[in-house]
Amino acid sequence: MNTKNLKHKDQLIRRLKIIEGQIRGLGEMLKKDKYCIDVITQTSAVKQALSGVEDVLMENHLSTCLIDQIKDNKEKKATDEILKVYRLKRK
Repeated sequence: MNTKNLKHKDQLIRRLKIIEGQIRGLGEMLKKDKYCIDVITQTSAVKQALSGVEDVLMENHLSTCLIDQIKDNKEKKATDEILKVYRLKRK
């Protein structure tokens, strides 16, 4: 997907920087032998944050790129991409 026309691009970059900080924090927690449940709680927060980024990217893709593909008679490509993301999200 081309992110050139991505709505809210700056917000997503900001979110990713926050996630990056959370991951660095996880490393510090492990170095400091923090309680396992606290580390697991933070890993869950990171997964939820990444899922939120994915959701925004998917919404943008479905409402822009996918529509363009269908308009350009590239239905097979559009369907293949939807199925690919669906399979990735199920893992």
